[in-house]
Amino acid sequence: MNLRSVRRPSLRTLLAVTILPLATGPSAAEATSGRAPHAGNPILPGYYADPSVVQEGGKNYLYATIDPWGDKTLGCWESSDFKNWTYRELNWPTKQACTSATSKGAGVWAPSVIKGSDGRFHMVISVGSEVWVGVADHPLGPWRNALGGQQPLIPYHYKPGFHMIDAEYFLDDDGQAYLYWGSGHGWVNGKCWLVKLKPDLSTFDGEVKDVTPANYFEGPLLVKRHGLYFLMYSSGKTIEENYQVHYAVAKSPEGPFVEGPGSPVLVTDKSLNVISPGHHTIFRHDGKDFILYHRHSIPFDPKFIGRQICVDPITFTADGRVEKITPTHQGPPLVHGRAETQTRVTAAAVFTASSEAGAFTRAACAFDANYATRWAAAPDAQGAWLQVDLGGVQTITRQLIRPEYAWKPHRFAIEASLDGKVWQPVEDHTRAAVTGSPLVMEKNFTARFVRVVFPDSLKGSDISLIEWSLH
Repeated sequence: MNLRSVRRPSLRTLLAVTILPLATGPSAAEATSGRAPHAGNPILPGYYADPSVVQEGGKNYLYATIDPWGDKTLGCWESSDFKNWTYRELNWPTKQACTSATSKGAGVWAPSVIKGSDGRFHMVISVGSEVWVGVADHPLGPWRNALGGQQPLIPYHYKPGFHMIDAEYFLDDDGQAYLYWGSGHGWVNGKCWLVKLKPDLSTFDGEVKDVTPANYFEGPLLVKRHGLYFLMYSSGKTIEENYQVHYAVAKSPEGPFVEGPGSPVLVTDKSLNVISPGHHTIFRHDGKDFILYHRHSIPFDPKFIGRQICVDPITFTADGRVEKITPTHQGPPLVHGRAETQTRVTAAAVFTASSEAGAFTRAACAFDANYATRWAAAPDAQGAWLQVDLGGVQTITRQLIRPEYAWKPHRFAIEASLDGKVWQPVEDHTRAAVTGSPLVMEKNFTARFVRVVFPDSLKGSDISLIEWSLH
């Protein structure tokens, strides 16, 4: 690649950009649109849905569908503080490994992972519109099919006319495990089935029961609080604006479940730019309950299924209610203060780029510590660059880059300059592509100007960054 062939910023361009107000609070428009700097939601950079989380050994492991519409594998992230997440590759499940004679074309969807009473980790996952079951000794694996070979737990045709997806574990206080699953076809007629499981968490123990509550479509999740069983689920159409979270209550994990007062409890709020929140899980942290859910990326585009993972508080009451959930861009303190907020990029910085694709993809969006925004080059560009003028000479020891797609290969180079004229190479990943998130570069250098340059063989539609922080 010839780095010099990429067009460089002129002085006129440098003077024509806006400065991101990192040191001041967000405007009202930013706060409601999702563009506020340092926003805690979404908690992951990129597009994921249907989350499940395991807390083990002081670490959090988050599993999710890769958007759009699932991929050949599963998204997995690890964090020790619920703020800074590292992308991890799992050996299983994959579309290739989880394909049977009855499988359909759907990708890898909707994981549910728990630690069983046997001390091992168990996963149910939807692949090819079938439910598969895996087991591992560690949350990151290696995983294997608990049934051996390429055999699903629940085949596509198990309940003709309904969708065999969205399986979810529940482990009761007495150690009895249950499995809930089911959806409908054509976004209607969802059914929820329940079965007890044997201690191996991969064998049915008894008859399958229909426990479908009112307004159910998919994504069942059972939560026990105050001695009551709350069956939570999603209704509507995830690619439109009517996807939302309901709940129903029972005195037994086998129902009957009666939809609770105030349901649905998490819904679209266009005034806040929150579209179609749903298919969630519940976890506890410091004695408090939180809901981990997906919602659409901003701005909402029904032609692009790019859902993102968010977290907010949730309250279950002793009289059997789930209080209304207020979806936020800021998120709870649990997700505040991640690494991107501790950066050498200050309010004095100036951001420029060879091109920008739109209002949510400005150059400054790569430096705002907000995973809802990103910088993207104009789709018709050939190659691109993104540059920051730090406002003065600084010593950089570490850089973090969060690409839009953690699992895709990325080619780029980092260059630095004291005067914006003479450039020195810092990193060169133009020949050997790198994957993952964050991409961590630990090399000391002194500069006022730093830029990331993409090969001119790349199309602008393939060039973007969610975050780039310098430390």
